[in-house]
Amino acid sequence: MSEDVKDAGLMAMISSILGGNKRADTIAPPPLTEVPPTAPTDGFEPLEASIPDAAPAMPEMTSDAAPAATRPVEPPAKIATTPDGKQLLPAEAIADLVLGELRKMENFPGTGATVTVYGYRHWNAMITFAPFSTSFQNATRFRQAMPDLVFKLRRFVELEI
Repeated sequence: MSEDVKDAGLMAMISSILGGNKRADTIAPPPLTEVPPTAPTDGFEPLEASIPDAAPAMPEMTSDAAPAATRPVEPPAKIATTPDGKQLLPAEAIADLVLGELRKMENFPGTGATVTVYGYRHWNAMITFAPFSTSFQNATRFRQAMPDLVFKLRRFVELEI
């Protein structure tokens, strides 16, 4: 499963949780065929696909039948989760989520805003603005929205170290 599909699915989940009705134009929900199956695990070890040593026997083919694909299909990559169901994501991915949610706010600058995620168990996020990227009033409004956004994201996302 590609990183874009994972990010799109996670952004859609976060948007629905936070009640955002606006979606980014470039983000589309993942196709149903690429969603990884869920299986109970302890959350820290990746699932290993059971690949038999011997290739399965091919049925007899007639001359007018097309040969089937002989290459096995790779299972989609598993998204790491904690035992309590939170997704483990690197700081850059969490920063992209936060920035994506902030971009849905009115008058958020298209460029010049940077989100930094820091901490460990109780991670936090900080937003900085480039000079002249936004007004002081808008920057204050965006900074005041950060604690609520981070609080909601902490319930579903854990920082991966």
